[in-house]
Amino acid sequence: MFSIVILTYNEESSIQSCLESINWCDDIVIIDSYSQDQTLEIGEKFGARVYKNEFVDFAQQRNFANEEIKFKYQWVFHLDADEHFNLDLKKECEVAIKKYEYGAFMVPSKTMLYDKWIKYAANYPVYQMRFHKIGDSRFIQHGHGQRETDLRKGLGFLTTPYEHFSYAKGITNWLQKHVKYAEEEAYQFYQDNEKIKIKNLFSKNTIEQRRAIKRISATLPFRPVLRFLYFYIIKMGFRDGRIGYEYCKLQYLFELMVVFKSFEIRQKNKGIIS
Repeated sequence: MFSIVILTYNEESSIQSCLESINWCDDIVIIDSYSQDQTLEIGEKFGARVYKNEFVDFAQQRNFANEEIKFKYQWVFHLDADEHFNLDLKKECEVAIKKYEYGAFMVPSKTMLYDKWIKYAANYPVYQMRFHKIGDSRFIQHGHGQRETDLRKGLGFLTTPYEHFSYAKGITNWLQKHVKYAEEEAYQFYQDNEKIKIKNLFSKNTIEQRRAIKRISATLPFRPVLRFLYFYIIKMGFRDGRIGYEYCKLQYLFELMVVFKSFEIRQKNKGIIS
């Protein structure tokens, strides 16, 4: 068995279905960023242990859980309130624990839009490090998300995905969150002096390939249009039907916000605007 930690902030519309997908787990921990709705009451109803911590970024919040909470088990899966687990993934995690070939694992997710899986336009499979043994790895913030670091026993890959309902609260909520995410991405691009490794574009390692594409795309003109064409044409998002087209438009919009924020950051650093 393993523990599950869930990050929350005003998730009363999502948290119940998330908790129902892990009703087999006997050690659920919620790390809440001072919600003002019924999130915590719903969590406690399902038997979750609730802790509060001021949100700085995703990496800090996940590291807080790893370092400050005493879990029942040595292995922990990091889940968000708008994500759903499944029994096949549970079984694969248990096999990984028994073998212990790696101390941390990248896990794929299915991006869901209006309860439909966006297989092609969302570039499936996309991985994040979500499952690990306490002490064998940590998180580091990168852009608006987090990456893995301090890997003491390597990094493995699981094949069974969890489902990510990132649009469950509606497009308005998505837009509000992604204005902030766009600013974080823009600052990351501005500060990132990492050399672009062209060879990684052709890597069989999908993590390296995806990160190389993201790094190179930050230097290109017409990025929003290129992002739309990349996901809709090259990654065959058109095969997802109308829902894939709508998803690609949202990706175009997000990249446009990043461009605007990047321009604003450059102007501020030149002293042109305050």
